Amino acid sequence: MQHFATEAETIFYKKPQPFTKWETPDILSYALGATLYMPASMPNIVSLIQSQKYQELTSLVIDLEDAVGEMELVNCEAKLIEDINELYTLYHQKQLLLQDLPLLFIRVRHVEQFHFLTTTLGKKQEILTGYVFPKFTAVHGARYFELLEQTILENNLILYGMPILESREVLYKESRMEALLSIKAVLHQYKALVLNVRIGATDFCGIYGIRRRMDSTIYDISVIRDCIADIVNVLGREEDGFVISGPVWEYFSNQRILKPALRVTPFSEKDALDTRKALLDDCLDGLMKEVLMDKQNGIVGKTIIHPSHIRVVHALYAISYEEYLDALSIVENNDGRKGVMKSHYANKMNEIKPHMRWAQRILKQAHVYGVYHESVDFASLLLNSEIGGSVYATTNE
Repeated sequence: MQHFATEAETIFYKKPQPFTKWETPDILSYALGATLYMPASMPNIVSLIQSQKYQELTSLVIDLEDAVGEMELVNCEAKLIEDINELYTLYHQKQLLLQDLPLLFIRVRHVEQFHFLTTTLGKKQEILTGYVFPKFTAVHGARYFELLEQTILENNLILYGMPILESREVLYKESRMEALLSIKAVLHQYKALVLNVRIGATDFCGIYGIRRRMDSTIYDISVIRDCIADIVNVLGREEDGFVISGPVWEYFSNQRILKPALRVTPFSEKDALDTRKALLDDCLDGLMKEVLMDKQNGIVGKTIIHPSHIRVVHALYAISYEEYLDALSIVENNDGRKGVMKSHYANKMNEIKPHMRWAQRILKQAHVYGVYHESVDFASLLLNSEIGGSVYATTNE
């Protein structure tokens, strides 16, 4: 897999590098990008993956939890097992290359279901990259990772877990710190198996009967913003090294109330106002604003529910030429001879020690998403892409 594998050399100063599930976890956790959730009830999951219908899709979660109703759960479990069996057969018949698969995860509903699936699938989990653990708490979380470690050892696999923080204990202020510190202890115990930590903002909002509008971001909801800040504070520290992923963007149609947030200039400079209009019509400017807020708060990656979101998210994670030069300069001058220096563009100071972790993160993103040429930005990537028009991933095709 490779982000923007077919893009022209004119876009990238440094091309995105290919990766597979066997990549080192510190790179793989950054490479997930826009992670598409898909209900296990979808009838065409195998053909969608085999045909590479969504060519820029690099990570996919088959959902057995909220996307599946109670009455269809048993049938969906059986169908998922059948789908994994079929993908595994195609792989061993060399009709499907594992390195061409998106990073494939299963979101389970509870520990008992997870145990059932790992026991049933056994060695066939080879085609998976891992599992997503919903409503993660310290008590249930320890059991999830214990079972994950067990199935890895029994079947000689490489698998990861991605906990979702979305429980009341994490959201409620009076219990949050205790819950987060307990979760942190569990994650440290199984750190080698934690690919990233995800935030279940939809569940958080549901607890208070709140839903963000499509022209706002999750950071505009103060109770959720405060919770995200504490999650980043506790789990995003330099000494811990956990990668935290952004909450789902759940809109794909336009009923705009407020003035659009998407700036005109990046598109007018390229004579591409029609592209901007397409983004606005598909309500992708709200997604873009939220991704930028995610990035500003130290969050990497995004949960999505529509394939038209993929390219938009990835375009925003590609690194600007200026950022890349700053990061490279900081890392290359980390020899103790300098403490601060003027940036390449002479518009900011780069301090070696305070900016070091930022620089290291930028270089990891540059490795998987690429670096734009000096005169290029995200609008250039979106200019010739088809915005919208895809069949929604959460519906049956």
